[in-house]
Amino acid sequence: MKVIEGGICSVRGVKTSGIKQGKNGLAVIITDGRHIATAGVFTRNKVIAAPLVITREHLGKGNLKAIIANSGCANAFTGEKGLEDARWMAGILSEKVGCLQEEIGVASTGVIGRNIDKEIIKKQLDEIFPNLSSTDEAGTSAARAIMTTDRVPKKIAVELGNGVLIAGIAKGSGMIEPDMGTMLAFLYTDARIQEGTIDNCLKKAVDKSFNMVVVDGDTSTNDMVLLTSTGYRDCTEYEFQQGLELVCQSLAKMIAKDGEGATKLIEVRVTGAATPDDAKKIAKAIVRSPLVKTAIFGKDPNWGRVVAAAGYSGAGIEQDKISLTFIAGNKEAVLVDSGKIVEGKLDILEEIMGSDEIIIEIDIGLGKDAATAWGCDLTYDYVKINAMYTT
Repeated sequence: MKVIEGGICSVRGVKTSGIKQGKNGLAVIITDGRHIATAGVFTRNKVIAAPLVITREHLGKGNLKAIIANSGCANAFTGEKGLEDARWMAGILSEKVGCLQEEIGVASTGVIGRNIDKEIIKKQLDEIFPNLSSTDEAGTSAARAIMTTDRVPKKIAVELGNGVLIAGIAKGSGMIEPDMGTMLAFLYTDARIQEGTIDNCLKKAVDKSFNMVVVDGDTSTNDMVLLTSTGYRDCTEYEFQQGLELVCQSLAKMIAKDGEGATKLIEVRVTGAATPDDAKKIAKAIVRSPLVKTAIFGKDPNWGRVVAAAGYSGAGIEQDKISLTFIAGNKEAVLVDSGKIVEGKLDILEEIMGSDEIIIEIDIGLGKDAATAWGCDLTYDYVKINAMYTT
C-alpha cells in the first residue's frame, strides 16, 4: 500500500470541480462506474442540518451518483425552508447531471441559523459544472471549496497492492469532536464493494479515525462522511478495510493538525486498557482536556494533567499500574513507570513540548486493549477565531 498523487480524481469514474469566493464556496463531485455503491455516516447531534436529512433520505432509496457541497452557510436550524433549500440544491445538480434528484447527496458547512443564498449557489454551479474533470487540480479545487476556517485543503489517495485506489477529501478545523466535528469527508474507491459491506467498512473506519479526533469538544450539526465505490476493480474486504482506515486516519490527523489556531499536533496512544471502550475514553479525555492542550501550547512540562484526565475519563484506572511516556522525533521521556515517578526527565520533556508533533503514550496496565486519538493545542488564536466568527 502506498500514498499516491491525484487525490479523489485518481479514482476511476470520479470527476469534480470547485470554486471559493470569499466565504462562499461550492464543490461538485460526480461518479460513474460499473457498480456504484454509497455509504454514509452522519452527526449524532440532535440538531441535524437540513442537507443531512435530505442526504440520508436519498441514501435510504439507493446510491448517490453526485454530491453538491457549499461552504459559508450551514443551512442548519433553518426549519422547513432549509429542507426545501437542500432539495433545491439536489434538484439543480440532478438536472445538469441527468439523474434522479434522489441520486444526489447534499452537504453544507458554515454559520448555523442562516438560509443559503440560492443566487450565489446557482451562479457558482453554472460556473464550475463545465469545468468538471479528473485532474488533480480539479480535486484540489473541490477540497478548497468546502473549507471554512481551514488553513489548508485536506486530501489523500492510496493505492493498494492489488491496484485498487482509495482516496478522499475533507474539511474540518473547529467545532470538532466527532461523533463527528464541523467535518465533511468525501471518500471514493474503484473497488467493487457490495452494499451492506461498504456500510460496515465505513463505520469501522470512522470509529478508528474521525471519531477519535478532538479539537475543541464541540459536536457540529453538519458532520457527514460519504463513501462511494465505482466498482471497477475486485478487492477483498480485508484489503479494502486496511486501505480505507489509512485514508480516514490520515485525513483525521490533517484535521487535528489544522485545528483552529493550532500550533501542535497531539497523538495519544493508549495501551493496556481493560476494554476497548475504556481505551477510547482515556485517549479522548486526554486530547479533549483544556489543561493538557494549554500546557502543550505553552510548552509547560505539566504531565500530571495527563494522568488526571485519564483518571476522570470514566474508564477503569489503577494509578499504581499507569506508565506514561512523551515522545517527539527521536526524543523520549519516560515520566511514570508502573505508578512510580521517574525523576530527572523534565528537561527532556521541555524539549519535547517545543516540538510540532507530540506523542503521548499511556499504558493503563489493566488489560490488552488499545486506542489512538488525535488533537491539537489550545491557543490564543482559537479564542480569537471563534470570538469573531460571524463578524
